[in-house]
Amino acid sequence: MDESRRDSAAATMDRINRAWLGGTIQDLSLLVHPQIVMVLPGFAARVQGRDAFLAGFQDFCSNATVLEFNEHDRQVDVAGETAVISFRYEMVYERASTRSRAMGRDLWVFEGGREGWVAVWRAMLDVQEEVV
Repeated sequence: MDESRRDSAAATMDRINRAWLGGTIQDLSLLVHPQIVMVLPGFAARVQGRDAFLAGFQDFCSNATVLEFNEHDRQVDVAGETAVISFRYEMVYERASTRSRAMGRDLWVFEGGREGWVAVWRAMLDVQEEVV
């Protein structure tokens, strides 16, 4: 049972990444809770609510082109109806003719229910960016 719950949570994370990388932000709507909270790098600010959360993805996808995205060191932990997924990422993207490399750890918290997993909280940790 635990293995299938972990696999199901991981599949939801895969769907989220495919959606934003593919620019289909509307596909994220059913995968995030209406009151989702995202803590910005360094815990500098918070974004609360599905609309604001999706607007951040839409803004990035409308203004940047992802050239490379690699994920590694994924960890999936499930306890009851809560899943925590984290992974290290490295991304190369171009925005306004500037190419940048971003690296860090993405941390997501999911709530499980009859409809499947929905994201309720996200933080990007140890974020580093450089122009390449």
